[in-house]
Amino acid sequence: MQLDDRKWTILKAIIKTYLETGEPVGSRTISKYADLNLSSATIRNEMSDLEEMGLILQPHTSAGRIPSDAGYRLYVDCLMEEKEREVTEMKELVLQRQDKMELLLKQMARVLAANTNYAAMISGPQYHRTKLKFIQLSIVSETQILAVIVAEGNVVRNKMLQIEHGLDQKTILELNILLNSALNGLTIEEINLATIAKLKEQAGIHSEVVNRVLDAVAESIQKEEEVEIYTSGATNIFKYPELSSSEKASELISAFEEKKDLVGMISPENASGETGIQVYIGQESPLASMQDCSVVTATYELGEGMYGRIGVIGPKRMDYDKVVNTLRTLMAQLDLIFKKE
Repeated sequence: MQLDDRKWTILKAIIKTYLETGEPVGSRTISKYADLNLSSATIRNEMSDLEEMGLILQPHTSAGRIPSDAGYRLYVDCLMEEKEREVTEMKELVLQRQDKMELLLKQMARVLAANTNYAAMISGPQYHRTKLKFIQLSIVSETQILAVIVAEGNVVRNKMLQIEHGLDQKTILELNILLNSALNGLTIEEINLATIAKLKEQAGIHSEVVNRVLDAVAESIQKEEEVEIYTSGATNIFKYPELSSSEKASELISAFEEKKDLVGMISPENASGETGIQVYIGQESPLASMQDCSVVTATYELGEGMYGRIGVIGPKRMDYDKVVNTLRTLMAQLDLIFKKE
């Protein structure tokens, strides 16, 4: 069923208002709806057309209108189609950005190693203190619903939830509105016990469904992604006699090849000072394989809660001034490139 923009806007206004109040909706109420500059007479005519189309009902003479099952169905189908399109577009955008970011970071690791004559590593961006953007619940079967959770940075998570009792589309719609109204824009730390208690009270008999959705939100926002680390210039360590002995060199090369040990080294939590630059000298290094080296790391930030780390590994007699200046230049370039995206 196709509706023109005006009828569709009025139908949405009736459904949203009825979901909020539980009372039949009149033309005067609809005339106050945001961005709807129509007279009450025009709205009444459109409501009559919607009633003839079977999308709204008038429960009593002289009463306002309420949505019919067909009206709910049209609204839910359009809403789900719109959200699914948004999620698809976000996934495509994220994949495109990830591909570009991977190429960029690999290139920067090579440039950093070449400019300093030391070994270099760069971590891919991670999300910290992520805010929830929206939740979309969809019925999969009588015992399953799909929760699509979109967080800041357009991070999309899908979670299949088991339910004990089947939910109809109207209930799913009401739960979507309830959850998004209460949670959008919050970090996991801001979703406190009072917020959860209020949500469960408003959900009534469906409080257990809300509880499972909240668990899925917490898991999605807090989930740690595998950190991508890009390295370059590992063989530069052979240029320095104090690091080129077979045992020391082997340990360093192994750390660069396996990469998993580098994660703790370039964690954003290790940043200190306004510049985000941290210098580890010898025994200060958290990695045993690098305790004969100096390591300089810096935090880069790409906005929307995305952070990563850049690191340079060399001998204790490294040119610290050059390394620090090179890191600052790279961070500035990353910032400029990202803003052009």
